[in-house]
Amino acid sequence: MKNFFSRVTQHRTSRNKTSTTAQIPFRMNFLFIIVGLLFAALIAQLAYLQILHGTQLKAEVSRTDSTVETNNVQRGMIFDSTGRVLVGNKTHQAISYTKGVNVMAPDMYRTANRLGKYLKVPTDSLTRRNRADYFLASSSREKQVESNIPGIKNAAQSDVNNKELQYLYAHPAAFKLSKQQKNDAMIYARMSGAYSLSTTYIKETGVTGKELAEVGEHLGELPGVKVGTSWTRDYPYGSSLKSILGTVSSEKIGLPDNKVNQYLAQGYSRNDSVGQSYLEQQYEPVLRGSKSQTDVEVSGTKIMKEVKRYGGQKGDNLQLTINAGFQKKLQSLVRQAEGGAGGVSTGTYAVVMNPNNGNIIGMAGVDRNPSTQKITNNALGAINNSITMGSVVKGAMVSGALMDGVITPENSTLTDMPITVGGTKKASWFNKNGGANMAVNASTALEVSSNSYMMQLAMKEAGFHYHEGAALNMNPNIFNKLRGYFNQFGLGVKTGIDLPGETTGLAGSSSRAHLGNALDEAYGNYDAYTTIQVAQYMSTIANGGYRIQPHILSSIRGTSKNGGLGAVKDSVTPTVLNHIDMTSAQRKMVTEGLYDVVHGTNTWKTGGELDTIKPEISAKTGTAQTFYKGTETVTLSLASYAPSTHPQVVVALAMPNLDYNAEDNNMKLAKSIYQAYWDTVQSTSTLKSGTSSSNSSNVQQTAQPQQ
Repeated sequence: MKNFFSRVTQHRTSRNKTSTTAQIPFRMNFLFIIVGLLFAALIAQLAYLQILHGTQLKAEVSRTDSTVETNNVQRGMIFDSTGRVLVGNKTHQAISYTKGVNVMAPDMYRTANRLGKYLKVPTDSLTRRNRADYFLASSSREKQVESNIPGIKNAAQSDVNNKELQYLYAHPAAFKLSKQQKNDAMIYARMSGAYSLSTTYIKETGVTGKELAEVGEHLGELPGVKVGTSWTRDYPYGSSLKSILGTVSSEKIGLPDNKVNQYLAQGYSRNDSVGQSYLEQQYEPVLRGSKSQTDVEVSGTKIMKEVKRYGGQKGDNLQLTINAGFQKKLQSLVRQAEGGAGGVSTGTYAVVMNPNNGNIIGMAGVDRNPSTQKITNNALGAINNSITMGSVVKGAMVSGALMDGVITPENSTLTDMPITVGGTKKASWFNKNGGANMAVNASTALEVSSNSYMMQLAMKEAGFHYHEGAALNMNPNIFNKLRGYFNQFGLGVKTGIDLPGETTGLAGSSSRAHLGNALDEAYGNYDAYTTIQVAQYMSTIANGGYRIQPHILSSIRGTSKNGGLGAVKDSVTPTVLNHIDMTSAQRKMVTEGLYDVVHGTNTWKTGGELDTIKPEISAKTGTAQTFYKGTETVTLSLASYAPSTHPQVVVALAMPNLDYNAEDNNMKLAKSIYQAYWDTVQSTSTLKSGTSSSNSSNVQQTAQPQQ
């Protein structure tokens, strides 16, 4: 029996071994088949990715892992006509931050807190939103806030932040910050303003040596933070011209809100500095330069490698027509004149320009507060303050009458006498009651500044036949006719100067109820003009009838190796806006009258005080009866050119709201301005030798008609 069981056991064991041995190849084969299928699927997927979409995926990887970082460069400088620096760049040590790829708020929060240990920044511009954003950048504080807001877990993600902000604003005590936290919050706010791989300044100026050393020592724990250089505008010749030159926004302010989309489309970052006003704004595309470009390889939030691709290009420079030495003297003279004005005087303004090419050689102005007597520089008042100028415009009035044909060079004599219409009596300054009635032609009317003559011209142009006491029933279109001629000379229209903010002046009502004011218009006591308009008007007479667009920019230039003015890249060509259609005989009547204002023999000539100026000048003085807050005042003006024979320079000035009895302030100032011009800008010896300065040119040869 024992042997029987032994055989049976051996038989079963033998059979199990045979069965197990048979199952092993099957399992191995099945496993090999599975592995083979997986390899086939892998190869198919690789082929799919490599062959069909390889180019696309390669570009995607390249886009993600390699990008371009941009950095700002120095702005172009601004030079005067002689090459002296008016606006330069001052270099500062600065701390900047370059935002990495995929950097999130918590990353910047940690970096800001670390950097705040070593760097102190001004916090005066820290807003409530800045404080709230910093507060919520801490995940623990954000959770604490969310725990107090019912239903926030079910709110859409886009609404969560708004609800958090609303809660904090409603509970200001919940997010009070310490002095150190405010410092860190300001740093965080500036970091948050940067785009991915754009650079912003954390502290642009005033970085101390200790801050530089400590930040530099800990750069390894401050991802994106760098020690670098910044630039701010510098004014070697002082700030008297700053109102013309304009300002540049700081890194903190960034792009102006009203133009942010326009600038972003041009490749700016939100925190870039840009020209905010006047020349800095007008020529922003020239001054800005082109940013440097650096290829950056990133991995996650870390920058792995940086390779400079393009070093950037400093902005081009502007060379102006203004002479800095003369400008400084002009501003001083204008300020001195206003300082001695007294009363309720509100300012003094002056423009000096070349009548042959429109170059502005100097433009100065001051405003005065009659209540406080405070005087402030405002050169821009010459282009945007509208002033009732008075008789200074009579050259345009006579010219219009000649062109209209109501007088001719051969027949222009009228009697200066008081004019009485509609119960109102108006007269010339020297003939209030008719005791000095006399015959005057067009030239003499300018010499003695006859109001009566100008009023009679206006009535003739309106087709009105005057007799004493008649009702003034002219057609109100007379306003349009007079203004049309004035406009041809630049009075009452924009001159086109290359500065934003120029005004057109002020035109009074031209309704039938104001017909009497048409007579005031004829001698300059109704509409208001700017000082630059008066300068353009006199330049048009001086150069033979060409109304030239005034300009401050002379040329755009590169930068030399030593940082000075480089080669000329573009230059301004004088632009003729219109030409006055007058005959030489008609022009002669006007120019002779302006010459006689200063050098004539009539007892009543108005500019005799100017006859000591050498080279001799031609001019028209102006006096307007004005009011300031109910106080009767007088406004003095002057428009002139020199030399009388071959004009090289025009001087125009206005002094509104002087004491009613003020006299000769305008002529005293003009004499000082001419002396400064010949001493500083152009030597009188060049006139004697028959040559002209670099500011001069023949208008017929250089000016181009406006298209």
